[in-house]
Amino acid sequence: MAEDRVSVLQKARERLVEDRRKMAVELCKPYARNTTRPAMEKFVELQNTIEAIDRAIEDEEKSSSDN
Repeated sequence: MAEDRVSVLQKARERLVEDRRKMAVELCKPYARNTTRPAMEKFVELQNTIEAIDRAIEDEEKSSSDN
């Protein structure tokens, strides 16, 4: 059961990493008033979410080893 939860979290993480990579490409482009700031904010949001998922995976793995 915990393996299923970890698997789902890992898939979600992979998706977010792909989105973060796309956002990094946007940040490499020359500054544009209407697009750079939102791209920066989205990048940070994605990174925070990836880190939260990493913690959730760690928690699920710990929970399964405790049982």
